[in-house]
Amino acid sequence: MTDETHEIVKGDGFAVGNLDSIGEGPGFRKVRRELDVAEFGVNAIVFPPGYEGGFHFHDEQEELYFVHRGTAEFEFGDGSKHVLGEGGLARVNASTHRRISNVGAGDLVMMIAGAKGGYVGRDGRLPGGQATR
Repeated sequence: MTDETHEIVKGDGFAVGNLDSIGEGPGFRKVRRELDVAEFGVNAIVFPPGYEGGFHFHDEQEELYFVHRGTAEFEFGDGSKHVLGEGGLARVNASTHRRISNVGAGDLVMMIAGAKGGYVGRDGRLPGGQATR
C-alpha cells in the first residue's frame, strides 16, 4: 500500500495535497494559491459550529459551493433559506446576495469554485485519443 499524500507536491503539469496542509482552524484555505490553479478561482472554507457569515456578492464571478463535511444554511437576497448537508451543491450567480452559516454541530467544510466566461465544452482525451465524457 502506498502512503497517502498530505503535503503539497507539485510536478510537471500537476499539484496534489490535502486541505489540512493548507491551513488549520476556521477560515479560508487558499487552494488556488497553494496548487497554482490558473484558470478559475477555488478555495475551501471552514466554519466552526454556530458561525453565521455576512451577506456578500461578487461583481463578475459565478460560484459553485460543495459541502464536504457538516451542514450549511444558504440564505439568499430574496429571503429564501436552504440547508445542505454533506454532498450538497449550490450554484450562485455573481450578483446574487448570499449568506452562508454553519447550522450543524461540527465544523462546516466547503469547497468553493468560481469563474466567469462560460463552459469550455468536453475537451478531455483518454490515451489513444478517445474523448472523455
